[in-house]
Formats: sequence, C-alpha cells, structure tokens
Amino acid sequence: MRFDQPKTYSISLNGWGFWLGSLAGAALLTSLGLGWLVTGLVALLLLLLSLPILVLLAFRWWARRWITTDHCPVCGSESQAVEGTRFLCPDCGEPLFVADGHFYRQTPPGTIEVEPLEDSGWELTS
Repeated sequence: MRFDQPKTYSISLNGWGFWLGSLAGAALLTSLGLGWLVTGLVALLLLLLSLPILVLLAFRWWARRWITTDHCPVCGSESQAVEGTRFLCPDCGEPLFVADGHFYRQTPPGTIEVEPLEDSGWELTS
C-alpha cells in the first residue's frame, strides 16, 4: 500500500453500470427533445440482436427447399444431396443426379437397364 497517494473509493455495480448509464443517457436525450434518436438506437439494437435468428430461419427455409433426401436406385441406401447436382452414392459409388426431388442414375444414352435375376437355381460354370 502506498502512503503518498490519497485513498480513493469506488462502487462496483457488477455490470449494472452500463445499463444505468445507458438509461440515464436515454433520459437525458429524451428530455432534450432527441427522443427520436433514442428510438432509432433501440431499433438498431433490436435489429442487431434479431439478425442471427433471421439468418438461421432463412438458412432452414433454403435447406428445406433445395436439399433432397431419397434412396439410391441401385443399392437403396438413403442419402441427401442438393437439387440439380450430380454426386456419387456414398455406399455403392454409383453416379447419380438429383431432379424433382428424386435420385436418378447417370446412364449413357442407349444403355438398357436389366433387373438382376433372383435365385433361379441356375449356376454359371466356367
């Protein structure tokens, strides 16, 4: 402790000082006829506080509109992709594209799709 300096006392409001000072400043500006300035600052504060919520809601709207969940036409595994894109199935590696909310195979023109045979009892021997 230093004896050559006078003692000072302070009051700690633990975070209330900012709010009390802001309230006093708003009361002073309102009494001077600048209530419109206080209203504008409060509106700006509310906008800044609600901006993250608005961004989250906009992203959820976009995701519901553009992200499609469907089953692979080859292996049947469920996956998600953005509408209008081409991608590989994460399970079987089949190239797929997304159109109208469904997954389609990317087959070259002239390719004939053949269903696999069920167990018919026939065996291939070489």
